Amino acid sequence: MAVFEYEFMQRAFWAGGLIGVIAPILGVYLMLRRQVLMADTLSHVSLAGVALGSVMNLNPVICGFAIAILGALLVEQLRRSYRTYSEVPVAIIMTSGLALAVVLMSLKTNLSKTFSSYLFGSIVAVSDMQLWMMAGVCITGLLFFILLRRPLYNFTFDEETASIGGIQVRGLSFAFAILTGMTVASAMPIVGVLLVSALIVLPAALALRVSRSFTAAIIVAVITGLIGIFSGLTTSYHLNTPPGGTIALILLVILLTGISAQKLIARYNRKRHRKETKSQHVILVNHSRRNTSHEIQ
Repeated sequence: MAVFEYEFMQRAFWAGGLIGVIAPILGVYLMLRRQVLMADTLSHVSLAGVALGSVMNLNPVICGFAIAILGALLVEQLRRSYRTYSEVPVAIIMTSGLALAVVLMSLKTNLSKTFSSYLFGSIVAVSDMQLWMMAGVCITGLLFFILLRRPLYNFTFDEETASIGGIQVRGLSFAFAILTGMTVASAMPIVGVLLVSALIVLPAALALRVSRSFTAAIIVAVITGLIGIFSGLTTSYHLNTPPGGTIALILLVILLTGISAQKLIARYNRKRHRKETKSQHVILVNHSRRNTSHEIQ
């Protein structure tokens, strides 16, 4: 394909493949923990880190990565302070990160083009350093989810029961928050700050809707994420559209198609079940009539 003739497209597809594996898995856990807004929050915090790095003449990528991890830890700490109102920490950190990003961006007037790629994603924005960073995040995330599969499963569905069972809930919760921050920060060059949550949430939303087991949900989420990313990058290249928005729209179409197909299948199964029940009823009635007639004779 002509798409792969260019080195920047090769990097974009490698980056998309790496993020497409780890982000949907993270999304399944975030949805089950009812923390879907965590991705949006940390993306705004990461943007503030990028702005801070630009203003202070530091590496924006590394600075955004570090600030996203710090923001994840702050959200987790505040979540323990507001146990009854779990959405409060997310609102506090999101608004603070966005406000800091706006203020820092105003301090440097030549950042508009750079920040456009961070806001909406850019195919050519993925550097070699970012690609290696994504590879590190993907490997770290896979090891985290594989090695801690059982504790994470118990911790996701019921923290109190997991704590009683001897699981170090506090440490595991902070480790999960750090991984979330790392994943969000590394996904920004592909889908952008404004749509990073779509890459994490939409594949997981479809997977949890159509899957019958936890393992199946993970597999469906990853496959959906990879299809959405690869088709989105290809479409973005040919139509010259922002990759973040293109990927998000394709994932949305996949989600709506999957939900519609599931409803049609369920409706067909119900009709088939009614027909089978009716047929069985007719057979029983006829059988009963034959028995009655035989007894009379």
